[in-house]
Amino acid sequence: MGRKTILLLLVGIFTAYYGYTPLPDNIEEPWKLIGLTFIFNTISNVALVGEVLGINHFMNTLMFFMSFQDVSPTSDETVTVMDTTFSNVPVRVYVPKRKSEALRRGLFYIHGGGFCLGSAAQYSYDVLSRRTANRLDAVVISTNYRLAPKYHFPNQFEDVYNALKWFLRKDILKGYGVDPKRIGISGDSAGGNLAAAVTQQLIDDPDVKIKLKIQSLIYPALQTLDMDLPSLRENSQIPPLPKSLMVRFWSEYFTTDRSLEKAMFVNQHVPVESSYLFKFVNWSSLLPENFKKGHIYSSPTHGPSELARKYSGFLDVRAAPLLADDNKLRNLPLTYVITCQYDVLRDDGIMYVTRLRNAGVKVTHNHVEGGFHGLISFPGFKIGHRVENQYLSWLSENL
Repeated sequence: MGRKTILLLLVGIFTAYYGYTPLPDNIEEPWKLIGLTFIFNTISNVALVGEVLGINHFMNTLMFFMSFQDVSPTSDETVTVMDTTFSNVPVRVYVPKRKSEALRRGLFYIHGGGFCLGSAAQYSYDVLSRRTANRLDAVVISTNYRLAPKYHFPNQFEDVYNALKWFLRKDILKGYGVDPKRIGISGDSAGGNLAAAVTQQLIDDPDVKIKLKIQSLIYPALQTLDMDLPSLRENSQIPPLPKSLMVRFWSEYFTTDRSLEKAMFVNQHVPVESSYLFKFVNWSSLLPENFKKGHIYSSPTHGPSELARKYSGFLDVRAAPLLADDNKLRNLPLTYVITCQYDVLRDDGIMYVTRLRNAGVKVTHNHVEGGFHGLISFPGFKIGHRVENQYLSWLSENL
């Protein structure tokens, strides 16, 4: 056997070992997800090495690679696209070109990315916004916001809230031809978190006269207290969002101090004086039986008070919308929630569905068996296309 053959064999073995990702049997098109995971793991390892060597922060390196997916605000035959600012926050606006005798619907969209990554200019979000604007004949506002690690909570929340309030001004709505009675908000992952949080905040804001008709949350991250939910136990290694990365995103939202990340990962970050908050995220009472699957609830071990004093944001309802009490929840609008079977954030969304329904809010819950986190954002997946169509159909019927 020649040297070249041996070398190729070794490269093949290394590639197979490095790229191997065990997946559940009912995931459609598993090789596409394995390929996607291979690419993401490669970039993540480059970012990790760069961080260890002190070259660049892990998230900044990921953002550098993701920036190659950004596209310019190019109009097409159906939609006019433009970049502008709302209250000094960069947004991308999509306006249908076809004539409309009536006022249009409006949708305010918030991208995901763990509060650290992503952009309204990202290809997948640009495509989704175009399709939404065209199919619903709606004006779509896709907002940006400042990102960690350079900016921490509550900057992300405040950017989104300020941009949304600007959009809800009567003169702005009139300028875009939007019906003030038909405005909704939506977001995925971290964007779903921000959508839920700002929708709650709007309820008590006396300056906002125009209210949202619907909220649509796509596999949202909604709580920071319990890092030992059944969905976290079952899907801790499932791509593209394993538990380790999810916890890193959460901790970066509040601080670059890695001690919070370590405490969150082992579920020892909530101080005893804040233990009363666990009633809002107690999965043993909030998850339907089929999602408990024999898991036994155990009360988290309390963490040091120092972490909560230094980084109190993780106990703030604006960062963890599941911490809102029922008085707040019962005033929320018609809601649509997407959750995925193989997603660490699955139980966040399901618990929110339960709490909203218990508070009297009308909720449509679309649980995707065989689904995984981010499926709408990855082009080429049949399951993502189906779920996107279901999402747009619900918006079309309810907004």
